[in-house]
Amino acid sequence: MSGAADGARRLIGRRRGSDPGPALVVVAALHGNEPAGVHASRRVLAKLEADGPDLRGEIVCVVGNVGAFEKGVRQQARDLNRGWHDERVAALREGREAPRDAEDAETAALDRAIEDVRAAARGDVVVLDLHTTSGDGPPFSIAADDPGSRAIARTIPLTCLTGLLERLDEPMLVALARRGIAGAVVEAGRNDDPASVDRAEAAIWVVLAATGIVDEARAPWLPSMRALLDAARGELPAAVDVVHRHAVRPGDGFRMEPGFRHFDRVETGRLLAKDARGDVVAPEDGYVLMPLYQGTGSDGFFLGRGLLSRGRS
Repeated sequence: MSGAADGARRLIGRRRGSDPGPALVVVAALHGNEPAGVHASRRVLAKLEADGPDLRGEIVCVVGNVGAFEKGVRQQARDLNRGWHDERVAALREGREAPRDAEDAETAALDRAIEDVRAAARGDVVVLDLHTTSGDGPPFSIAADDPGSRAIARTIPLTCLTGLLERLDEPMLVALARRGIAGAVVEAGRNDDPASVDRAEAAIWVVLAATGIVDEARAPWLPSMRALLDAARGELPAAVDVVHRHAVRPGDGFRMEPGFRHFDRVETGRLLAKDARGDVVAPEDGYVLMPLYQGTGSDGFFLGRGLLSRGRS
């Protein structure tokens, strides 16, 4: 398939302002069974087209994993949000190395799309990576261990998880941070919950305002967007540090115990799941995060420890 054809399928839409400023790249459906970010992007672009203010800079919204999104599956061969090793990604993007699987091809095309935005940008480039989860619970943001990433995440009125991305095998956001492209992840809710689209949309507007791409005085709906996210956060801490990841390997037969939601408090020894080796229990007290309730995925659950109380940043 030609690069032009791939680009047409990948691009949700873009809007470029008359004045220079930052470029926000919204990546939706990096996991193909998480469509909320795509729907939210279309809403934001439609509102900007209909009655939104002129922009300082631009917004570009893209589908992360086009093939998986079109099939309605999380991934085709492997998790696209893993394996963003600098040299290999560059080799794939530049055609010096042939893709080994469908996700390699997606990595190359998505990375080219982001680099194309950076080449044409009239300011800093920021990435907002929109996700949803298979389990229930409040939405949250995730920051990389990078000052720019943390600064962006702090503008979003959701509990921010730190220390999670660094426990994974080279996720996209960590790789981009090394190039000077700051970004944050928003997990907007359950995959099939219509409210997840509302929260993803709110996150886009909040970041557009925080980066100065949208003048808040010309977007009177912004306070309601912040209020929506703030209400979804409730009384949860401002920040949670991830202290444990339970990895799931092929053949484990991992089965999360039913009923866990994001941010459920558990004590040491609490039964969380079962696998081929027996019971899987909490290794320490903490918050359960991202419990796995779907057939694919290598993260069974995470445990987090609250850092900052409600109302602090």
